[in-house]
Amino acid sequence: MDIQSRITINPAVRFGKPCVRGTRLTVGDVLGSLASGMSEAELLEDFPQLSHDEVLACLAYAADRERCLVTLSSSVA
Repeated sequence: MDIQSRITINPAVRFGKPCVRGTRLTVGDVLGSLASGMSEAELLEDFPQLSHDEVLACLAYAADRERCLVTLSSSVA
């Protein structure tokens, strides 16, 4: 999945937090909703500007970021 085509970082939008392209919804907003127990169907109903692929892009972005953090912490130890 090409995350860069779906997730953008713009210092002028939401203080530079990663957002779903063309929206002001941050990756954190999407992940927080899912983590609180909201189903993907509910999320897509509440935010009709989102698509299934954009939800997957948010998950992929978070997974990539986690891998980077694990790699950095492993190289420091």
